[in-house]
Amino acid sequence: MCKVCAVGETVMDPCARYAHRMSASDDPRRVHFQSPEYLVDRLDAIADLFDKDRTDLLVEAIREYIEETADSETFQELVATKYYDDQLDFETVKQLVGAESAQRLRLLKRDLEDEPLDLAAPDDIDIYDGKAATVDTDDER
Repeated sequence: MCKVCAVGETVMDPCARYAHRMSASDDPRRVHFQSPEYLVDRLDAIADLFDKDRTDLLVEAIREYIEETADSETFQELVATKYYDDQLDFETVKQLVGAESAQRLRLLKRDLEDEPLDLAAPDDIDIYDGKAATVDTDDER
């Protein structure tokens, strides 16, 4: 359950209907896993308390964990490192950190690999203010 849902029952219904519902493109997938019995018992007690289904609570807990993990700096750095080392492909990175961050990592990776980015040079700025200095690199000291 999210922090907003925990405030009270009046907020819980709109929160569940708008913020936490699966979109039409979210096809449910059956997952089977082993869990310590005491955790399942606690989960069932919480589900009974809130008059909810165990699955709904598990899905919400997983969603919150993923959101918190994906927002952490350590996670972002790990994804970037593995992407730069070609241990993750772009589509996986997009799933892990979102499309915008993944695109930023793709551009940075290309920059690190010295691949051209096909960006036009700005023509409205003179970064040398008309006074560019040159250096003779053949001159030995």
